[in-house]
Amino acid sequence: MTQIDTSILIRRGRREDAANLAKLHVDVWRATYSALAPVEAKTLLDEARRLPYWEGALALQEPGMGVWVAVDADEAIRGVISFDASGHPAFEGRREIKHLYVALNAQGQGIGQRLLQTTISECSAASACGVALAVVRQNALARQFYKKMGGVEIGGFTDPGPLWRSDNIVVAWDND
Repeated sequence: MTQIDTSILIRRGRREDAANLAKLHVDVWRATYSALAPVEAKTLLDEARRLPYWEGALALQEPGMGVWVAVDADEAIRGVISFDASGHPAFEGRREIKHLYVALNAQGQGIGQRLLQTTISECSAASACGVALAVVRQNALARQFYKKMGGVEIGGFTDPGPLWRSDNIVVAWDND
């Protein structure tokens, strides 16, 4: 059973978080996909490449879109989730969770659960028909987590890149 760390605060991401989010993104992505992604993808994904994404995502201020971060008492970022409208047909009009990352030394503390629940609740309140995300098919731990969180695998697609052609599963949470 997951022990939830109640000292972690979930708050909206701020523009000044961008560099820290780019670092968290790269660190967790490289660790997660070290055995799955091609070497070139791991080399090309760096903080400079991710920074513009986080700067743009943090600028979103509309209900049902944006960034939530999990911070500890020292304001260190322990996790992040970003979500937006999706233009991909596999998401069938749902909001898309673009990224969900928890710092390697903070995993298993309920942070991912809290970030996901916060996003689902916000999107529901914003009248989105649900939320969905794409997860690499071989990422068994993430798929297990999403299933535990009530996600349903509804389809799949091949992501063309830009770093790597990956086989993805779409996991959805629909509003009741």
